Parts: sequence; structure tokens; C-alpha cells
Amino acid sequence: MPEGDTLFRTAYTLRLALKGRIISGFRSPLLTLSQADFVGKTVIDVESRGKNLLIFLNNGGILYSHLRMDGSWHIYKPEVRWQKPERLAKVVIETEVYVVVCFSAPTVEYLTPTALKRHPVLSKLGQDLLSESFDADKALGELRQVDALPIGEAIMRQHVIAGIGNVYKSEVLFLCRADPFLPVASFDNAFLKRLITETRRLMMVNLGGHRRKTRYALDGGKLWVYERSGRPCRRCGALIRMRRQGMAGRSTYWCPQCQQGE
Repeated sequence: MPEGDTLFRTAYTLRLALKGRIISGFRSPLLTLSQADFVGKTVIDVESRGKNLLIFLNNGGILYSHLRMDGSWHIYKPEVRWQKPERLAKVVIETEVYVVVCFSAPTVEYLTPTALKRHPVLSKLGQDLLSESFDADKALGELRQVDALPIGEAIMRQHVIAGIGNVYKSEVLFLCRADPFLPVASFDNAFLKRLITETRRLMMVNLGGHRRKTRYALDGGKLWVYERSGRPCRRCGALIRMRRQGMAGRSTYWCPQCQQGE
């Protein structure tokens, strides 16, 4: 599933293509969008909130999408052939300059401002790690509300902090030498704030569009532990392990030697 940095870049790119442009054509196979009025409206902004993406129109309407594992947004010139078949298109937005297509997203909705405030997912999101107004102390307070959860589950809860997925969870817990399966209550405030700050730093340095990195070394290895189960730890040589964690069974990669706790 795309994580917060990927959605941030997607929103930035879509903003460049759509902001200030009038929608000249719109189509979707989704019945939930059949009554929405897009044509003739102007896109006033595009924004990411954690793993969610919102396109704002000048009539107050909002097009909301969540990409999950398979969804993606593409931008084309009108005469350019698409990279994916049209049958996978959930939304097609046309302007005089670009055709913007959302492929395979499982969640696409049209929201009014009131519906946005009451939305069961968006209304409960925690702070976006990449927001300019992000407050680490406030995020710490939210983490303390889930003290009983394992830290590897807690930082994935989007109502606590928005934007963290399997990659950043595994990588930052490794870098901070934290056992993913210990409860939040096991860690003091100074550690948790360092964890939050490090996660935000890693996401920020990966906004350039290059292949995601949490490790910079001449051997070409981009990540420390993610998807390296059964391979030697780059620090100590112990074998990296993977375990499914939480009710959703999300994959957590960790080094049992380096991450024995502080």
C-alpha cells in the first residue's frame, strides 16, 4: 500500500496538472459518482492526508480516493495512449491540457464539505506526518492513548498518526532499536518523540521521487530490514525475521538481535 510520502508526491503532481483548470469532461463507472457534477467546475486544490487523496472543486465538492494496494493516478496528454486498460479506470478527469485517470482504486467518493467533516475515515485521521503544521508533542499524546498496543501496531493506526505503512514502520523501529512487539507503555516519552521525529525525517528525505531509501551506503542496499526476511542484518549479521502483526496481519520485519529494546 502506498505510504504517506507516495501520496504526498502524487498530490503534488496532480496539483501541478489540475489546479486552476476547468474540468471539460468527466466519466466513471461508479454509480456513487453518477450524480456528481464535475464538468465546468474548477479544481482549486489537491491535497494528501496520510494515505488519502482529496481533489477540491470550486463548488465545494471533493473527490476522495484511497489507493490501497492496487490503485494509482496517471496524468496524460489527450493524445497519449494510456499505460493501463480503460476497463481499470475508476475516474477520468479531462481538461484542455491533461487527462487524469485513477486506476483500480477501491475507494473513490464524492463528498460535500459536510460529508468530509463526518466521514468515518477522514474525520478521525491523526496528524499527517508531512503536514507543515505537524506537532510532535500532540502526536506523542495520541500515542499515549494507545499505550497497551504493541508499538508496531500503534504507529500504523491512522487515527494516531497518519501516513505510516509497513515500510516506514519496520525501518524506523529498526533504526531506533525498538522491539515491534513491546507495548507503547514500555517506552518513555523521550524515546517515542524521537521515533516520531525520525519517521517524519525519513519521509521528508524521500519526497524527491527517487526509489525510497532509509539507508545510504555504497553497496546499493536501500533499506535496512523491510522485505529482507531470512537475510543477514546489515548491522549485526543476525537473520532478519518477519511476523504478521495485528488483526490486519500486516508484515513487520525486524532484527531480533538489534531490536531487543533499550
